[in-house]
Amino acid sequence: MNAMTSITKMLLPPGFRVLTTFDGAREAAAPMDRLKEVRRRAQGLREQMLGEPEVLFWRSFNLVRAPYPTYYAFFGVFADRGLKFPLVHLFNRLFVVQYRDHEGVVRTLLMSPTDPDANRETPFYRRMADASPAWVQSVIAPKYHTVSSALAECGIKPEDVDYLSYDHLHTQDVRRWLAGPSPFFPKAKLLIHRQEWASTQGLLPVQAEWYCPNGIDGIPAARVLTFDSSLSLGPGIALIHTPGHTEGNHSLAARVPDGIRVTSENGVGADCYEPKHSRINAVRRYAQSTGKEVILNGNTLEGSNDQYISMVLEKTLAGPSANPEFPNCVTSSERTPFWLFPGEAVSHLFGEATFGRVHAGAAAL
Repeated sequence: MNAMTSITKMLLPPGFRVLTTFDGAREAAAPMDRLKEVRRRAQGLREQMLGEPEVLFWRSFNLVRAPYPTYYAFFGVFADRGLKFPLVHLFNRLFVVQYRDHEGVVRTLLMSPTDPDANRETPFYRRMADASPAWVQSVIAPKYHTVSSALAECGIKPEDVDYLSYDHLHTQDVRRWLAGPSPFFPKAKLLIHRQEWASTQGLLPVQAEWYCPNGIDGIPAARVLTFDSSLSLGPGIALIHTPGHTEGNHSLAARVPDGIRVTSENGVGADCYEPKHSRINAVRRYAQSTGKEVILNGNTLEGSNDQYISMVLEKTLAGPSANPEFPNCVTSSERTPFWLFPGEAVSHLFGEATFGRVHAGAAAL
C-alpha cells in the first residue's frame, strides 16, 4: 500500500484548514432527513463563501473529447427505451486556479490534469480502442490542449504548481506528473480524499473497470496529501467531500466573479443538475414523472443515495449560473454536442472561461 501524509485536525500543513461544515450531516436514519440537513448546511456555506475574497485566477481548458455511454451519462432516464444512440460526447477539462491560502501565500492548484495517452489504458476505454481502427480514435476523441500547453498559455511553469487534485481517480494515470526521477511537476503534491486513495489500492471488479491500471504506482509518499471530511484551501476556495460517484469523491468550490463555481463529475453537465429545465424531452419528462431533482452520472454507483445528496449539495452551494435556470456546477467532464453523435441539444454549456489574472512567481513548497 502506498503511504501518504494525512491532513487531520491535529496535523495541518501550512495554509490549510479543516472544513467541518458537513461533518455529521448524513447521520439521520431517513435519507430525506439527510438531504434536508445537507441542503441547509450547503446554503450556509454558500452565504459564507459569497462573503469571502474571489480566487486570484481561475481558468478552464478543453483537453480532450471522449465518448461515453448514454446509459451512464443520464442514469435511469433511458433504461426503458430501446431506441437511443448509445454514446454521448464528454469534454474533459483542466482547471487552473491561483488563490491565497490561509497564511496569505499565493498557491497554484491544477484540478483534473489529465494525461490522455496514459489514461487510454483504463479497461473500459482500452476495450473500446481495441475494437476500433486507430484513425477512428483520433476522430471520436480529438485533443485540443495538453496540460503543458495550457500552463504555457497561462505563463505558469511546472515548478510553480503547488497542488494537483482530482474529484476522483477514474481513468487517471498520474505517474507522469509525480513519479520517477524527473516528474513533470517537480514540487507539486496530490490532494486527494483518504477514501479515494485507499480505494485505488483494493478495487472491486465493478470499480476497476474505470481506474487506470497502475496509475498511482511509484508516487512517493511525500507527494500525497490525503484528507478526511472537507478541506478549506484558503478564503474563497475549498475541497468538499461529495461521496457517491465514488466513496472518496470531492468537489472543488471556488469564489469567482460570477458567484461560486463547483466542479466534479457527479453529473456530466447542466441537464443533470437541473433536469426539470432540460431541453432534452426524455430527461425533463423523467424528472417530472419521478420527482428527481438531479440525474446521476452512473458508471459505478458506489453509493447512489449519497451521490444524489452530494449533487444537491453542489447545486445549492453553487447557486444560479449566468443562465438562472441552471446552477453554477461546472463539471470536469461536460456533455457537449458532437457532429458524429446525434442527439438532443445541450440546455446550457459552460465551455472554457477565464477570471482574474495570473500572479507570476508563485512558488511551490
